[in-house]
Amino acid sequence: MSAPARVLVVDDSPTMRGLITAVLNSDPEVNVVGQASDAMEARAAIKQLNPDVVTLDIEMPNMNGLEFLEKIMKLRPMPVIMVSTMTHHGAHASLAALEIGAFDCVGKPAPGDSRPFYDLAEKVKAAARSAHRRSGPAPVPTVAPAVEYRVGRKVVAIGSSTGGVEALIAVLQKFPQNCPPTVITQHMPSTFTKSFAERLNRICAPVVQEATDGARLEIGKIYLAPGGERHLQVVNPSAPCCRLVEKEPVNGHRPSVDVLFDSVAELAGRNAVGVILTGMGRDGASGLLKMRSAGARTVGQNEKTCVVYGMPRVAYEIGAVEQQLPLGSIGEEVLKLTAARKEGTE
Repeated sequence: MSAPARVLVVDDSPTMRGLITAVLNSDPEVNVVGQASDAMEARAAIKQLNPDVVTLDIEMPNMNGLEFLEKIMKLRPMPVIMVSTMTHHGAHASLAALEIGAFDCVGKPAPGDSRPFYDLAEKVKAAARSAHRRSGPAPVPTVAPAVEYRVGRKVVAIGSSTGGVEALIAVLQKFPQNCPPTVITQHMPSTFTKSFAERLNRICAPVVQEATDGARLEIGKIYLAPGGERHLQVVNPSAPCCRLVEKEPVNGHRPSVDVLFDSVAELAGRNAVGVILTGMGRDGASGLLKMRSAGARTVGQNEKTCVVYGMPRVAYEIGAVEQQLPLGSIGEEVLKLTAARKEGTE
């Protein structure tokens, strides 16, 4: 057994520090080695304790979590998991943290929450295992020109989880304004997906929106599954559209990538391209295999560029991935696979 992941807990609330510490120390593979109430204490503790992972409150006095995160990523890059309120403001701050370089974000529990921080220990262990160490903010990818790109008749389906915010930005900023209809499931809390869709819509050439039940799939539009209570599917071959369905979580997730990929395999078959990006676990692997078996082209993010090589690894191992590519090449490859052929659209 490898040594437990060593964690520093940073939060200005003694109650929250105690709760996070208790939750993490209940896992034998995690060891909280210290606590800090603000950025100054945290900086000293990082130097003294050299933790594997830091949990960091976004809203703190003197220097907020985002400012401190930027300093960590510039001066001493290490895995940081942000702890945020599940509010609209908290969602914006969390997305900013992920773009700066945070490994992941977790929400503070609501009153009466029976399982506070239920997945925090797993995320801490994944962060400790990860080789992801980026110095400074992620570079902003340039938008690929739409020169000579003629969209074909294919549908693109993308699945992602931990590390997916940066990965999706990198892929989607390569899409031209007339991109193929694209549906995405990213594991994310319900309060985050609307803000993320708005962020993507501002920085990408196509229209990006949170998927709504019955929304028609159209060229130039990207649909992000809303987090929370429903799964995203695509249905109706004669007039493809989004469907939000209330079902139990699949692979522990709702929305689930497998549910989306299964529906795309059934709806589009060979007229689809499936992409699986960075993320913990195995959600999306079996669905991507169904897509490939139905004739779809499939792409997986390679290990070197993943924050967590979990979902893409499982998909590759079961034969669902036709080709593995570095993140920076995936957007261009999707455009090649979806472009209309000179002799006619696919």
